[in-house]
Amino acid sequence: MHGITLKSIVIELQEYYGWEGLAQKTRMNCFKSNPSIKSSLTFLRKTDWARDKIEQLYLFTQREIQRARKDK
Repeated sequence: MHGITLKSIVIELQEYYGWEGLAQKTRMNCFKSNPSIKSSLTFLRKTDWARDKIEQLYLFTQREIQRARKDK
């Protein structure tokens, strides 16, 4: 994950899934209750397991996007 900021990961995932989709995929309250980029980043920076989960979701999403492009 070198060179990719946590902020850019959250923004990209939010644009792709939306807040509701992120809440369903991760089961984290920071995406359910009054979600914002700022509040989500605050939580993720303080909580290692949550940051790891978001990074894994990001990598999974990138693989899925690449796979979908190859299938076209």
